[in-house]
Amino acid sequence: MKIYYSDDEGFEKSFAELLQRGAMDIDQVTDTVAGLLREIRQEGNAALRRHIERFDRWKPADDAALQIDPAEMAMAYEAISPQLRDALHLAYERIRAYHEKLMPRSWIDYEKNGSLLGQKVTPVDRAGLYIPGGKAAYPSSLLMNAVPAMVAGVEEIVVCTPTPDHEVNVLLLAACHLCGIERVYRVGGASAIGAMAYGTETIPKVDVITGPGNIFVATAKKLVYGEVNIDMIAGPSEIGVLADSSARPDWLAMDLLSQAEHDEMASSILITDDAELAVRVSDEVEKALSTLEREEIARKSIEERGAIIVTSDMDEAVELMNEIAPEHLEVMTASPMELLGSIKHAGAIFLGHLTPEPIGDYIAGPNHTLPTGGTAKFYSPLSVEHFLKKSSLIMMSEGGIDELGEACALLARTEGLTAHEASVRIRLEK
Repeated sequence: MKIYYSDDEGFEKSFAELLQRGAMDIDQVTDTVAGLLREIRQEGNAALRRHIERFDRWKPADDAALQIDPAEMAMAYEAISPQLRDALHLAYERIRAYHEKLMPRSWIDYEKNGSLLGQKVTPVDRAGLYIPGGKAAYPSSLLMNAVPAMVAGVEEIVVCTPTPDHEVNVLLLAACHLCGIERVYRVGGASAIGAMAYGTETIPKVDVITGPGNIFVATAKKLVYGEVNIDMIAGPSEIGVLADSSARPDWLAMDLLSQAEHDEMASSILITDDAELAVRVSDEVEKALSTLEREEIARKSIEERGAIIVTSDMDEAVELMNEIAPEHLEVMTASPMELLGSIKHAGAIFLGHLTPEPIGDYIAGPNHTLPTGGTAKFYSPLSVEHFLKKSSLIMMSEGGIDELGEACALLARTEGLTAHEASVRIRLEK
């Protein structure tokens, strides 16, 4: 891995390049995606079937072929091993327990004059989940998207997943059955986003779309935002690691590679105040690469987007990491809690040597759908909040309208909105 030293001449330029790691050239695919969305909006299922034949290399016989039979999902659930079924249930229960703690509540407050103010929290009617499919399907992504929607109280969940060469992933179907989801469709890419955003003869229009995907999916989500709500526009996976001399180089190397094996575009960045540790980790990464099934992918990621930065102290290390604002942040130091207060920007924070990032991907409970590319500076992880909407509650008492009415009427008059003013004053003249 490339090693940079923060006191070297030219470091600022190299660091600025690292900060661009999450750039996705959406402009290059926008016209293509916009065309696909337009076809879905205008032609519905006919366009869907045409896109599936073009991109997934199989031809649906009719509209019914777009949907996966719930009986097939039940069979998939029964077909997996008991150990794997237990693991899915454990993940499900932990994810559910965590997200139940995040659930906001409706509230009402009465003022002294008898007026009422409050907030009503209501789930959306229908949520659309996009889950990558085929051989690379991730049942963990289904759980991370479906469970928060279920906890939020969403009545209907729609899942779209691609099936290249008509191949469907058994684990994904098993996870759908575990969550009680019955509306699952063999549609992927920008076409799936369009189908859920606009609705077709078979796929109902949803209120919010969540879930990971490639640049075409991300671009489609950006283009349909406003027609529906979305979770975020996420890019390639990434990990940042803060480490001191107490960290084990072989552990750090494998943690960095755990993200590199996702995608050639993934980023793995270690920042440490220990120059010797930096060299040892670099050596361990090279040794471990040859042991990976996805060596080619991981190697390209490490060579093109991996970095180790050596700083003067941990304060500088944290400062640089806050600028990176990584999707996943591991704090592999002797006293990780001491640094927590200084960490401002990260999608998920993993504290201590026994907490590798994959624990968060699968089983810990917090959501693994996280902001990438520095967007952790203003985005939060997927949660129940993405499947809820909030309505303000206001009810004026006689004392309340008497107390606030004159000020309200004056503000309305000042803005030149005389009907607003009159609407208040006729109540003051009761």
